[in-house]
Amino acid sequence: MSAPAETEIAIVGAGIVALSCALELVQSGRTVTLVAPEDDESGASYGNAGVIADYAVMPVGTPDVLRNLPRLLFDRDSPLAIRPAAVASLTPWLLRFMRESLPRRAEANAQAIAALLAPTPSAWAAMAAQIGARSLLKPLGSLYLFETEAERRAADFRAYRRHGVAVEEIGRDELGQLQPGLPTGIGAGAAFFPNTVTVNDPKEVLRLLRSNVRAAGVEHLQAKVDRIERVRTGVQLTGHGLTLRARKVVLAAGAWSRPLAAMAGDQVPLDTERGYHLEYDGIAPFIRQMTPVSRGFYFCPMAGRLRVAGTVELGGLHAPPSPHRWAALERGARAILPDLPEPSRRWMGFRPSLPDSRPVIGPSQGGGDVIHAFGHGHLGLTLAPVTARIVTALVSGNTPETDITPYLPSRF
Repeated sequence: MSAPAETEIAIVGAGIVALSCALELVQSGRTVTLVAPEDDESGASYGNAGVIADYAVMPVGTPDVLRNLPRLLFDRDSPLAIRPAAVASLTPWLLRFMRESLPRRAEANAQAIAALLAPTPSAWAAMAAQIGARSLLKPLGSLYLFETEAERRAADFRAYRRHGVAVEEIGRDELGQLQPGLPTGIGAGAAFFPNTVTVNDPKEVLRLLRSNVRAAGVEHLQAKVDRIERVRTGVQLTGHGLTLRARKVVLAAGAWSRPLAAMAGDQVPLDTERGYHLEYDGIAPFIRQMTPVSRGFYFCPMAGRLRVAGTVELGGLHAPPSPHRWAALERGARAILPDLPEPSRRWMGFRPSLPDSRPVIGPSQGGGDVIHAFGHGHLGLTLAPVTARIVTALVSGNTPETDITPYLPSRF
């Protein structure tokens, strides 16, 4: 039998988090190999809302969500829904989610998310400059649209401000100035998050990042990892046509990470959110990203197109898309923009989801030769360069600038 291939650092994954870790590690002097079946051209790193979300401090699970959970989960058109066939398998996850939605737990989760978000602006600015992506980042802010006066009066931004998020409450006139393409009569006002940065084309950011990673000498083995095991000389990854031995492994496989983490010694309650979007080519009604708060999706202006993205469907990795989710997005979009044409394309992809909305970042309980970097949920794009800095510090034996205690796998 031939000897296995060897590398210093193996990264399992090929999405925005994995690529960011690869770039940061190779620049710190490490030899890095990516292992994933293919480039992530169509996954969650591409299909997201295209926003570096400084405002996204609130976890998915909150006391408000808990109060409305039965209605939300079983109304198939709600912003948070569950595939009926997945109820039984998701029950343990849902029970944890309900616990994490209680007031004290939700507040602790918000604090943990806010701490990770704090260094995001500087981390993204540095990475964008490095990979040549500055022109793709638009510091235009983001809007939460209130369609009725009752929605506007009910809005409460104290939690955002408590966690350091800049937010301004604006009226109908200011809304029209910030979003001049909004049809007359739509909107009673909005919340404006002035520091939010939007991404003009997530796929192009991925391609630039991948190009820089390859130019830095990172090899990509296009193979699926079926097994992770510790051996005398390191950690061995095996799969069909794959035998790779590494001194350390970074597990950044997104929604596919749970069984691999278990092989490393960590039982992580990760499940899958199925995200959806529609795209309309040649449509540019808005300048800024905007979320109608009662509808749970985003209008995302992108290069040459409008993306309508959002909603959460819990349902695993294997079921086909739910066409009614696309239909609900289309109805919601037409409620704001009634003259939209037929969508140019539809997308569904998988986000890794944890009950407390915190990613798993840190060494495995089985040993520091496996480092976890997955479970970012809706914040993979936002937190990729911050995660990469933490991972690089851990690989180098240094203390990360951010306290990683809230993100360790040992919290479960």
